[in-house]
Amino acid sequence: MAVASAAPGSIFCKQLLFCLSVLILSCDACQKISLQVPSHLQAETLVGKANLKECFPSARLFLSSDPDFRILEDGSIYTTHNLILSSERKSFSIFPSDSQSQEQKKIEIVLDVGGKKAPKKRHSRDTVLKRSKRRWAPIPCSLMENSLGPFPQHIQQVQSDAAQNYTIFYSISGPGVDKEPFNLFYIDKDTGDIFCTRSIDREQYEQFPLYAYATTADGYAPEYPLPLLFKVEDDNDNAPYFENKVTVFTVPENCRTGTSVGQVTAIDLDEPDTLHTRLKYKILQQIPDHPKHFSIHPDTGVITTTTPLLDREHCDTYKLVMEVRDMGGQPFGLFNTGTITISLEDENDNPPYFTETSYFTEVEENRIDVEILRMAVHDQDLPYTPHSKAVYKILQGNENGNFKISTDPNTNEAVLCVVKALNYEVNHQVVLQIGVLNEAQFTKAANSKTPTMCTTTVTVKIKDRDEGPECQPPVKVIQSTDGLQPGQELQGYKALDPETRSGEGLRYKKIGDEDNWFEINEHTGNLRTLKVLDRESKFVKNDRYNVSVVAMDTDGRSCTGTLVVRLEDYNDHPPQIDTEVTICQHAKDYAVLKPVDADGPENGPPFQFFLDNSANKLWNLETKDGKTAILHQRQILDYNNYNVPVIIKDRHGLHAKHMLTVRVCDCTTPSDCKMNFKTVRDIKPNVILGRWAILAMVLGSALLLCILFTCFCVTAKRTVKKCFPDVAQQNLIVSNTEGPGEEVMEANIRLPTQTSNICDTSMSVGTLGGQGVKTQQSFEMVKGGYTLDSSKGGGHQTLESVKGAGQGVMEPGRYTCTDWHSFTQPRLGEESIRGHTLIKN
Repeated sequence: MAVASAAPGSIFCKQLLFCLSVLILSCDACQKISLQVPSHLQAETLVGKANLKECFPSARLFLSSDPDFRILEDGSIYTTHNLILSSERKSFSIFPSDSQSQEQKKIEIVLDVGGKKAPKKRHSRDTVLKRSKRRWAPIPCSLMENSLGPFPQHIQQVQSDAAQNYTIFYSISGPGVDKEPFNLFYIDKDTGDIFCTRSIDREQYEQFPLYAYATTADGYAPEYPLPLLFKVEDDNDNAPYFENKVTVFTVPENCRTGTSVGQVTAIDLDEPDTLHTRLKYKILQQIPDHPKHFSIHPDTGVITTTTPLLDREHCDTYKLVMEVRDMGGQPFGLFNTGTITISLEDENDNPPYFTETSYFTEVEENRIDVEILRMAVHDQDLPYTPHSKAVYKILQGNENGNFKISTDPNTNEAVLCVVKALNYEVNHQVVLQIGVLNEAQFTKAANSKTPTMCTTTVTVKIKDRDEGPECQPPVKVIQSTDGLQPGQELQGYKALDPETRSGEGLRYKKIGDEDNWFEINEHTGNLRTLKVLDRESKFVKNDRYNVSVVAMDTDGRSCTGTLVVRLEDYNDHPPQIDTEVTICQHAKDYAVLKPVDADGPENGPPFQFFLDNSANKLWNLETKDGKTAILHQRQILDYNNYNVPVIIKDRHGLHAKHMLTVRVCDCTTPSDCKMNFKTVRDIKPNVILGRWAILAMVLGSALLLCILFTCFCVTAKRTVKKCFPDVAQQNLIVSNTEGPGEEVMEANIRLPTQTSNICDTSMSVGTLGGQGVKTQQSFEMVKGGYTLDSSKGGGHQTLESVKGAGQGVMEPGRYTCTDWHSFTQPRLGEESIRGHTLIKN
C-alpha cells in the first residue's frame, strides 16, 4: 500500500519509522492470540491487533499485565519503549473491561521471537504473491491554514500492496475525523484518497495525527494501522500586540545617559521562530516631545535614556506611543500600537531656603516653654517626602541651651521656643543663626553643583520683669550622721532675690518630707530633727533623704528647691540570717548560710561565724569568702529537726546570736522536705500514746521478763531452790535511768527445759528493766515480796496478798516458781489487753 499526495504545493517531510511485519495466528481470538515479532523492537512499534469488537464490543477500559506494551481502543498493541526479546517466546495478558457492567475478560498474547508465520488463507486474485516494492508507509504532508479551497480539497492518497491480491477498503480515524474537530477529513474507502472539507486555523490546531486502516471485506487487516501526520502551515494572519494594556515605568531624575527604563513585550500568535513572529519595536511619539529623552532597542524592546537632563521639577511624567511590527519590521508586516507611561522619581536635588533673610522677636525674662517665632521655607522637591521635609538647627547663639527649634509636621515651618529662662540682668538680647536641611541627604544633580545649607539670623529681645526669688542651685546636699537624735539643728536651704541678690524677707515652707523627720524655720530655712535619723529606713535611698522646700517673697512669688540630707553610716545593725535551713541527704550534706547586714559596706562583711560549744559535737562551720559559711554534719544524722546556735560578727565585731533550725530530711529538694514535715505534723496528734498505754506497755514488758525468769528457774537441776537470794547475797539497785549505767550488768538467761523444776538464781534489776525502756515507773524488790510501784496511782500488791491467807506459812523471801507463775500469768493477759485498748485510743 502506498501513500500519495495529490495536493499541489504540499510540503513533504522525511519518511518516519516504518512498521514491522507481524503475523496474527489466532487459535481463539477471545482467549489467545499468537504474534510473530523480531527480537529487537523499537518504542511505539505496532506489534499486532486484537479483534475486540467480536470478543467484547462494550469494552471501554484496556489494561496490560506487561508495562512494556499498551493497548489502544481498537485493540492495537504497541511497545512503550525499545525492547530486546532474548527468549524465543514471551507472553502477557490484556484485560478489556466494561466500567458500567463491571465485566472483565482476559486475552493471552503470545509473542514468537524470530519464527516464521504460516500464511493465512484468504480469497485472492492471484495464487502467487510477488512484491517488488513496499507501498504502505507513513508519508507526512502539510496543509495551509486559511486555505480558500475549493473544498473538498484533495490532500493525500494511501494505498496498500495487499490490494494486488485482495479487495481492500480504506478508513481513517483520529482528530478531525471521529474526534474534535469532527468531519474535517474523510477518505474514499475504495481509492484511499483523503480530502479536507474546510479551512483550518493553525493557532487552534497545529497538526492532526491520524491513523489509516486497510481491511478486506471480511474484516481481515493485512496491514498495520498507518500513522499519518497532517501539519498545518502557518499564515501571517495575526498582528502582534503589546502584552500589557497599561504599562508604567519609573526612572530617577537626573540619571545618567543609557539608564535602562524598562522593557516592553509583545505577543504574536503566529508560528514561533518564523518570519511571521519576528518583531520590531519603534517609538512613534514622545509626549511632551522636546527634547527627546528616550530610545528603544528594535529587537529586545528595552527603553533607555538618551540625555542626563531629566528633571522632575520641570516635567514629572512622559508618555511614549510605541509600535510593534512582525515580518522583521517590513512595511507589509502586521503591526499594533500602544502607549506606555514613564514617571520620574524625585531626588533631593533642590535645597530648602527661608522666605526671609532675617527675623526679629522678643520674650519676657524667666518665661519658659513658650513659642516665640515661626519661620517658613520653600522646597521644590516632592512635598511630604524626606526630600522636602525640613530639619532646622541652631548654629550659633544657643550656647546656654535657652532655645529649642523644631519642625511643624503639617506646615513644615520652623518653631522657635524658649526652654530655659532668660535673664534680663545678664543679657538684653540674643542673636541666633539658624540653618535648614532636608531629612534626606542631598543628591548632586548631573548638571549642577552640590546644594548647600541655607541660613538666616534671628534677633531675640529680652524684656525685663519684676522677678520672684531664685532657688539656686535647685538641689543642695548637706551631711548628717546616722542615728542623730531629735531636737538637733541642721543647715537648711537658702534662696535669693535676683534683684537684691540677698535672702532678706524670704519665707520658707516645707512641702516634702516623706517620714516627717524635720521641721523648718520659717525665717532662716534651717531644719530641726523630729525623729532619730535612720540610714536603714525605707525612705532613705542611696544614703540620701530628700526634703522639698519652697521659698516665697512678700508678693507671693516663689521658687522650689530640694535639700538632700546625706547620712553617714553608723554600725548599729548586727548581721541577720534566715533561721530555718534544710539539708537534703540525697542532694548534699551541708547548708549554706548567707547573712545580711543592714549597715553599709564599710560596716558589713567580711563576717565571722562561730558555733556554740553545745553544737560542736554534731556540726562543723566553715567560713567562705567572708560573706557566706558552710554548715557541715560531723556524722550522718537522723532525719529530724536540730537547733544549732550560731554567732555572726561583722567586720567591726558587732554580733548577734541566732538559733538556727536545721531540718535533716530524706529529700532531693527543700520543698519536698517541707511537704514531708507537714505530713508528719498532721499525723502526729493521732499517734500520741496516753499515760495508761505507756504504763500497760511497761507492765507487759515486766511480766514477760518474769515469765522468762520462771522458765529459767525450772530448768535448774535442784528440785527446790530459792527463787530469790538472801539480802546478804544480793543487793537490788533501784534505777530510773533510760539505759543501763556502768553498775548494771546483763543477766545470762537460759531457755527453760523442765517446767517442773524449781530454781534459785540471782537476777539484777537490769534484767527486769531492760535497756532502752523510756518510762518513769520503777520496780522494787524487797525481801518481804515483789512490789509494783506506780507513780500514777493506785494499787500496791504483794505476792503474799495474791497467795491468800489459806496458804501455808513460808520463810520470807522464799517462793516457788509455781507461785510466781500463778501471780504473773493472769496479770500478763490483763495488762496486755488494757495496753492494746489505750494504744487504739
